[in-house]
Amino acid sequence: MLGLTGGIGSGKSAALDAFAACGAAVLSSDDVVHGLYADPAVTRAVVERFGPEVLGEDGAVDRAVLGPRVFGDRRAVAFLEGLLHPRIAGARLGWIAARRAESPPPSLMVCEVPLLFEVGLAGDFDAVVVVTAPEWVRRARVEARGQDFDARAAHQIPEEEKIARADHVYVNDRDLTALGEWVAALCRRIAAEEQVR
Repeated sequence: MLGLTGGIGSGKSAALDAFAACGAAVLSSDDVVHGLYADPAVTRAVVERFGPEVLGEDGAVDRAVLGPRVFGDRRAVAFLEGLLHPRIAGARLGWIAARRAESPPPSLMVCEVPLLFEVGLAGDFDAVVVVTAPEWVRRARVEARGQDFDARAAHQIPEEEKIARADHVYVNDRDLTALGEWVAALCRRIAAEEQVR
């Protein structure tokens, strides 16, 4: 089982899609969070802390509205992490248990965890994949989404530390084809290593 991580704007979602295209079972923390923001208990807690204006027309938390209120405010970040991280961990463990119960279980599982090193989860995986890119590339990607790169990056450990602690590293400064080819090669290598064991 692989843990997939990387800094903001590095291309984690694209890498996760590439693993899925290779047949891996994949879990996106972003998708888990999206689901949690529609959960009534989470919505209620967020509204109590930040006000009803953070809700979208569908009644769920609007992350585009919430984000600017949170990043740059350590107390707000700590509140959200305390609210969400235990629920994300529970969802991840439930997903892993469900995949392992499948017959046959998937040959490869990949969990995308943006703060994998920051919250001490590296030991939960057989190996960690870090997707990275030069800062100017990551900054451009994040700012093209209308987000504040510096505020979000401040909550993550430096890219150099992620790279030093990773088992596999991909520098995502080319196109999606190159990313897909690298992921496919890694999947083949992992499959070959499993056959030797």
